[in-house]
Amino acid sequence: MQALPAAALRCGLAAFLVAAAHAAEVSLDVGHTLAARGATSARGTSEFDFNRNLAQQLGDELRARGLAVREINFDGLVDTLAARPQQAAGSDVFLSLHHDSVHEDLLQEWDWDGTMRTYSDLHTGFSLFVSRNNPHLADSLRCASAIGASMRRAGFDAALHHATPLAGPARQPADASNAVFYYDRLVVLYRTTLPAVLFEAGVIKHREEELALLDTARQRRMVDAIATGIAACLSVDSAAAIPATARNEEAQPR
Repeated sequence: MQALPAAALRCGLAAFLVAAAHAAEVSLDVGHTLAARGATSARGTSEFDFNRNLAQQLGDELRARGLAVREINFDGLVDTLAARPQQAAGSDVFLSLHHDSVHEDLLQEWDWDGTMRTYSDLHTGFSLFVSRNNPHLADSLRCASAIGASMRRAGFDAALHHATPLAGPARQPADASNAVFYYDRLVVLYRTTLPAVLFEAGVIKHREEELALLDTARQRRMVDAIATGIAACLSVDSAAAIPATARNEEAQPR
């Protein structure tokens, strides 16, 4: 094989160093707002509080891995759904963080600390959603599947109820084994110019899972699993951006 001229090698090295200096960026979106706090847990904590806590921990973990993080709605003041993906423009992937509820037909009442609250102990588990209206559906699905697979390897259970609910609409599976479903009309997933995924960490209406989601050791394990999935997804994207002539082997179909 003919050796490359020294000038070409220097140019290649310079290009590599420039690329390395620009870390992949993840836009982390805290679901819901201070004014509209989302679902309420079985013991009365707002979903927004769960979402923001997870986002803060995940942001720290991603930065520790050398990834850039763009914080969206961490203050809970973003006033429109469309503004969230707009603020993410230019990032490599958009991840909206949420905690799940169940259809209201499944809710029961109980007395928690002197206040009547609603709960359902029927469903648990994490899930992810992508939109077929997203301009980068294949990349969105690959990232969602990578996160879901990482969560499962870390010992987390995938939610099953979105595909076969006892009440409410069924969601078509996109990758059933990794708890990825289609949710085409979610504004944060399709009003964007980049791959987008919505992550549901667990069902806060379930009394036992609510407590599990508050456990600090489990939170660290979940954050590690999500970050591992994101890093895997972005590493595939980075490899795909390298010309085939510069790779050691051809990219595999995916």
